[in-house]
Amino acid sequence: MPRIIVDVMPKPEILDPQGKAITGVLEKLGHTGLSVRQGKRFEIEVDQITDARLDEVRKAASEVLANEVIENFTVRVEEAQ
Repeated sequence: MPRIIVDVMPKPEILDPQGKAITGVLEKLGHTGLSVRQGKRFEIEVDQITDARLDEVRKAASEVLANEVIENFTVRVEEAQ
């Protein structure tokens, strides 16, 4: 079944305390030079991929999945595996 992926990330200017905490733990474990930002991933299975379906998912992402005041989102199609 085809899958549409919606990735949601905090906007660059928004503080990301979870990402900072993960970055700190990684540094303590010796993984230096990394900067983590934590987001969300939504996997949406659909019967078929069409332009109308992609538009519908973009609208749903804008209305429900992401808070566009503080988050950006991208919509992409994941190839069948």
